[in-house]
Amino acid sequence: MGSPLASWPWASLGSYKYLLYGPLVSKVAQAWRETGSLPVGSWCLHLLLLLALRSLTFQLWFSYGNMLFFTRRRRVVKDGVDFRQIDQEWDWDNLVILQTLMAAMVASSPAFPGVAELRAWDPRGWALALLLHVAVSEPAFYWAHRALHRGPLFSRYHAKHHSSPVTQPFTAGFGTPVEALVLTVAMAAPLVGAFAAGAGSVSLVYGHVLLFDYLRCMGYSNVEIISHRAFAAVPALRYLIYTPTYLSLHHREKDCNFCLFMPLFDALGGTLNSKSWELQKEVDQGTAAGMNDRVPDFVFLAHVVDVVSSMHVPFAFRSCSSLPFSTHLVLLPIWPLAFAFMLLQWFCSKTFTVSFYFLRGRLHQTWSVPRYGFQYFIPSAKKGINRQIELAILRADKMGVKVISLAALNKNEALNGGGTLFVSKHPNLRVRVVHGNTLTAAVILNEIPSNVKEVFLTGATSKLGRAIALYLCRKQIRVLMLTLSTERFLKIQREAPTESQHYLVQVTKYQAAQSCKTWIVGKWLSPREQRWAPAGTHFHQFVVPPIIGFRRDCTYGKLAAMRLPKDVEGLGSCEYTMERGVVHACHAGGVVHCLEGWDHHEVGAIDVDRIDVVWKAALKNGLTPA
Repeated sequence: MGSPLASWPWASLGSYKYLLYGPLVSKVAQAWRETGSLPVGSWCLHLLLLLALRSLTFQLWFSYGNMLFFTRRRRVVKDGVDFRQIDQEWDWDNLVILQTLMAAMVASSPAFPGVAELRAWDPRGWALALLLHVAVSEPAFYWAHRALHRGPLFSRYHAKHHSSPVTQPFTAGFGTPVEALVLTVAMAAPLVGAFAAGAGSVSLVYGHVLLFDYLRCMGYSNVEIISHRAFAAVPALRYLIYTPTYLSLHHREKDCNFCLFMPLFDALGGTLNSKSWELQKEVDQGTAAGMNDRVPDFVFLAHVVDVVSSMHVPFAFRSCSSLPFSTHLVLLPIWPLAFAFMLLQWFCSKTFTVSFYFLRGRLHQTWSVPRYGFQYFIPSAKKGINRQIELAILRADKMGVKVISLAALNKNEALNGGGTLFVSKHPNLRVRVVHGNTLTAAVILNEIPSNVKEVFLTGATSKLGRAIALYLCRKQIRVLMLTLSTERFLKIQREAPTESQHYLVQVTKYQAAQSCKTWIVGKWLSPREQRWAPAGTHFHQFVVPPIIGFRRDCTYGKLAAMRLPKDVEGLGSCEYTMERGVVHACHAGGVVHCLEGWDHHEVGAIDVDRIDVVWKAALKNGLTPA
């Protein structure tokens, strides 16, 4: 049996733990029904409103701290937050649940004043709460925190909290019930004192609790907020308010900086880390060693798919971005906000950093062009999109990035010739521009069983379709190429070796594949078109978005993808619909290009002779088929 109060009593409930709020919601609903109006005099209503505001505080701090385009130069710890930490902190809001339920018990006591009996504002209560915070909460937390770092108490109750390598606002709520009770006492003491003195008010409850959460989230944000100039101008301020750097030192070294918010108590207790202020200055100035000034070795240049998927970015909702993309109905109310953000990007934004991870000492970043999928099909937007991509490439070149890989529509043949436009316009680029399609073709080709003798290929004259057809015909596999353009077909056929050309066959209707059980799909298929496939057909695909599987008697492959090597570090977000640790093949192609140190561009048509070379290089570097 584990130590008492080392685990949460509702841990086994999963998401059903939120039913614990049921009695509060029920009381509010009952009072609303009885009075016919919103029961503003009910503490249950105010506790639920406070719950929402507290959750919003944590979320906004998380979003801000992970907007790398704003904060990356002021990050305290350079490492990324990986899936292990995200899963570990998944139930960070247990703290909020506990405090809400405890507050509900106190508020239901006959001795506790009702909302109607309180003033909205009482300055005496605020002054008393401040005094009690300094005199009671700060020293009580300091000594309790120091006690939690001693011997068995640390291993039983506090080690889990320190196991998160990179502090985040959600880390502030992550811990055991014992830690939560210590925080609850520290938060509640000023309120209890003010109410006991008859100076409590509604504004004090909201203000004190939200300010407490605000300061906790700030300290755990991993982004330096306060300017070092403020401490230089008012030296005493150093002892009145902590900083993210200050807390990060405690989190890493564990033997210093124990205070709640005021370093004064560390100074009095002899536990103040002497490096705190110098390191804070370095981080604030962006000169701290590590990521702040580091140039990425590899950049994956992506774009947003649509408004709904834009809410999947790592700085929006961690519970969404750390899982493969799917539509969450709970996010629909904020769709208008996401739509407004799209308009803002359209008119006044430039390419920005979305996420990063480390692989064998190399920094890999994902940048996003501020354009959405549908905009790539607006003729008048073509010039502007290419300009955004060009500026991103030139920026990467100026920074010293080694490889930049173009994602999805950023390398569209009709848009820029698969990147050829930029390489031709800027022949002296040091950064290697790649489309990654060589590895995409390799992934698709290596999915095809070795005993297959005939395939049906749609999207046959596209860049990928051409490479797949030419590769397969060399292997003496008959390729039924669906295309109405005889000119394009003949052009591809003439590229094949003379002895292999007869393996390429032009077809113009889906009926031609009625007996072929291997379909390679590079063009969207409707249910009617899929109907022509015989039972037992497997659909390999490189069409975006992927086709919908209407046939129960057939199987459907996923988009070409590869799993990153096991030694990847700091990866904590999924790439669109991909599973954890899996990236699109074009992303993986750029990674291989970087790891191998190849010094050529990979733009335009796919070099069929390099398909096997790239595939072997990917496997050699630890990438595996997804």
